[in-house]
Amino acid sequence: QLQLVESGGGLVQPGGSLRLSCAASGLSLNTYAIGWFRQAPGKEREGVACVSPGNGRTIYANSVKGRFTISRDNTKTTVSLQMNSLRPEDSAIYYCAAEETPYYCANYKSRYDYWGQGTQVTVSS
Repeated sequence: QLQLVESGGGLVQPGGSLRLSCAASGLSLNTYAIGWFRQAPGKEREGVACVSPGNGRTIYANSVKGRFTISRDNTKTTVSLQMNSLRPEDSAIYYCAAEETPYYCANYKSRYDYWGQGTQVTVSS
């Protein structure tokens, strides 16, 4: 059973940066598509970014393009989300999710089978 643990959330001022990490429980994520999602109070959970297995193709939501970067580390057990130029509207609980698949990733929550517990990101002055 794959278990995911997010870390790196916190409080940051507008324009600042945070780096979130998603660690797998001792398993390689090589065969998994990994997605980052976020959910603000009263809103639906939305896809932010994902990275495909194999070629590592990435997809970003329009709202974060050019500001967020998703990447896998060399150990293949951690996926990070670098968030720059943060805005108050980026405030949410951020979740990572995994789907074992040979195909490209997608930012649709219904695709994913494994979820972490979430980490809070608050952007405020």
